[in-house]
Amino acid sequence: MMHVKLDLATLYASTGTAKLSDIPAYQEKVKDAVPPGADVTLTGQAPVWLYLRIAHLLHGRAKRLWYESPVTGPVEIFNHDPY
Repeated sequence: MMHVKLDLATLYASTGTAKLSDIPAYQEKVKDAVPPGADVTLTGQAPVWLYLRIAHLLHGRAKRLWYESPVTGPVEIFNHDPY
Protein backbone atom coordinates (compact mmCIF):
# COMPACT_ATOMS: atom_id res chain seq x y z
CA MET A 1 0.00 0.00 0.00
CA MET A 2 1.36 3.40 -0.96
CA HIS A 3 1.34 6.36 1.44
CA VAL A 4 1.84 9.88 0.08
CA LYS A 5 2.57 12.85 2.35
CA LEU A 6 1.73 16.13 0.62
CA ASP A 7 3.05 19.43 1.95
CA LEU A 8 0.52 21.82 0.40
CA ALA A 9 2.93 24.76 0.66
CA THR A 10 5.00 23.12 -2.08
CA LEU A 11 2.11 23.59 -4.51
CA TYR A 12 2.60 27.36 -4.56
CA ALA A 13 6.26 27.60 -3.48
CA SER A 14 7.31 29.29 -6.73
CA THR A 15 5.04 32.30 -6.09
CA GLY A 16 5.01 32.32 -2.27
CA THR A 17 1.25 32.90 -2.15
CA ALA A 18 -1.58 30.52 -2.91
CA LYS A 19 -3.99 31.93 -5.49
CA LEU A 20 -7.54 30.86 -6.26
CA SER A 21 -6.86 31.33 -9.95
CA ASP A 22 -4.13 28.65 -9.74
CA ILE A 23 -6.38 25.89 -8.34
CA PRO A 24 -6.36 23.92 -11.64
CA ALA A 25 -2.55 23.81 -11.60
CA TYR A 26 -2.48 22.75 -7.93
CA GLN A 27 -4.98 19.98 -8.66
CA GLU A 28 -2.87 18.65 -11.53
CA LYS A 29 0.21 18.54 -9.29
CA VAL A 30 -1.74 16.57 -6.69
CA LYS A 31 -3.13 14.14 -9.29
CA ASP A 32 0.42 13.53 -10.52
CA ALA A 33 1.64 12.87 -6.97
CA VAL A 34 -1.20 10.63 -5.74
CA PRO A 35 -1.91 7.33 -7.46
CA PRO A 36 -5.47 5.97 -7.17
CA GLY A 37 -6.00 3.97 -3.98
CA ALA A 38 -3.14 5.56 -2.04
CA ASP A 39 -3.25 6.64 1.58
CA VAL A 40 -2.61 10.40 1.78
CA THR A 41 -1.58 12.82 4.52
CA LEU A 42 -2.02 16.55 3.91
CA THR A 43 0.27 18.87 5.82
CA GLY A 44 2.08 22.19 5.51
CA GLN A 45 1.24 25.87 5.68
CA ALA A 46 -1.63 26.61 3.31
CA PRO A 47 -4.96 28.43 3.34
CA VAL A 48 -8.01 26.52 4.53
CA TRP A 49 -9.67 26.82 1.11
CA LEU A 50 -6.73 24.97 -0.46
CA TYR A 51 -6.94 22.14 2.08
CA LEU A 52 -10.67 21.84 1.43
CA ARG A 53 -10.28 21.84 -2.35
CA ILE A 54 -7.53 19.20 -2.30
CA ALA A 55 -9.48 17.02 0.16
CA HIS A 56 -12.48 17.21 -2.16
CA LEU A 57 -10.29 16.30 -5.14
CA LEU A 58 -8.90 13.28 -3.30
CA HIS A 59 -12.30 11.94 -2.23
CA GLY A 60 -12.84 8.95 -4.48
CA ARG A 61 -9.17 8.82 -5.44
CA ALA A 62 -7.45 8.20 -2.10
CA LYS A 63 -8.32 5.22 0.08
CA ARG A 64 -7.66 7.15 3.30
CA LEU A 65 -6.98 10.82 3.97
CA TRP A 66 -5.36 12.42 7.00
CA TYR A 67 -4.59 15.98 8.02
CA GLU A 68 -1.46 16.48 10.11
CA SER A 69 -0.13 19.51 11.95
CA PRO A 70 2.34 19.98 14.82
CA VAL A 71 -0.59 20.94 17.07
CA THR A 72 -3.06 18.16 16.23
CA GLY A 73 -0.88 15.32 15.05
CA PRO A 74 -2.62 13.08 12.49
CA VAL A 75 -6.40 13.47 12.17
CA GLU A 76 -8.31 11.06 9.94
CA ILE A 77 -10.55 12.89 7.45
CA PHE A 78 -11.96 9.86 5.65
CA ASN A 79 -11.36 6.14 5.42
CA HIS A 80 -12.74 4.13 2.52
CA ASP A 81 -10.74 0.99 3.27
CA PRO A 82 -13.28 -1.85 3.38
CA TYR A 83 -11.07 -3.81 5.87
